[in-house]
Amino acid sequence: MSVDTALHRLNTALAQLEEVAEHRAELDRTIAGHRIEVQALSEDRSRLAMELDASYARFSTLETANRDVSRRLDQAMDSIRHVLEPQDR
Repeated sequence: MSVDTALHRLNTALAQLEEVAEHRAELDRTIAGHRIEVQALSEDRSRLAMELDASYARFSTLETANRDVSRRLDQAMDSIRHVLEPQDR
């Protein structure tokens, strides 16, 4: 093999190596971008889960208050009916 052929093969191999290294660097950047997106989505999920838990707690509180108000309104209506009923004298 001549020196020129060896140099040509070496240059070809180096060019391929550079191309592969460049492709690998691009993949690494893409993977890093995906990791950042996954982290952001995970943080959003955690925040939304906490907000949902708080909403359920608030709903439970409002539901309890609603039942209490309904019970009190029923009692008040019964009292008003009792007052308005004709009295046997």
